[in-house]
Amino acid sequence: MSNIRRPHSAASSTPRQVNGVSHLLPAAVLALAALAGSGLAQAQTQSYKPAGPVASMFTPGTSYIALNAGTSDLSRPITAFGVFGGEQQGQAYGVAVGNYFAGQNYGVELGYADFGSVNRYGGSTKVDGITLSVLGRLPVTSNINLLGKVGTTYSRTDVSTNQANSNLAGSERGFDWSYGVGAEYVFTPQWSATLQYAEHFVKYPVTGNERISSTTLGARFYY
Repeated sequence: MSNIRRPHSAASSTPRQVNGVSHLLPAAVLALAALAGSGLAQAQTQSYKPAGPVASMFTPGTSYIALNAGTSDLSRPITAFGVFGGEQQGQAYGVAVGNYFAGQNYGVELGYADFGSVNRYGGSTKVDGITLSVLGRLPVTSNINLLGKVGTTYSRTDVSTNQANSNLAGSERGFDWSYGVGAEYVFTPQWSATLQYAEHFVKYPVTGNERISSTTLGARFYY
């Protein structure tokens, strides 16, 4: 019962959402910077695709399949960055397909993310969703890239409660925006490892929009 959280009134939820947006700005700027940096990286294509054996070893393909796993923070508001001890943590999993346009450092990605479930209101809250993002990558060395993405998440939120909080139970669906930042280490032309942090706005029954976060380790297979 220690995880039971009292609903906030409409008057108190508005300031929280405003503050939430202000907390989004630093990471959102990083995501947008990575996207903008991808355009600058086009002028440095030779540094990203070095000649000789290094190029064949470290230059990835254009399309990929990705698997990700880690932790999510469904606290309201977010109290930590996923693996760093959120107040209400879940297990996060995801799968995605992406494509960087030929010869470019930007592209698109379509994925599915399961943010797990947490105990809340005497029941459980579960969130998952479909993501669509614009990608950007900024080469740092021949095998290390900084990653950024901005897009939308179609989320599904299911809330069950005890009888005392039954007015907060229900399901909600809808689109809202999301973004992420991360890094990639390229092992071979086909394989790389990623570390990514993402935030998503999702819709809750009764209380409206809230943001959740995930921190994941992943593997990409390029083809």
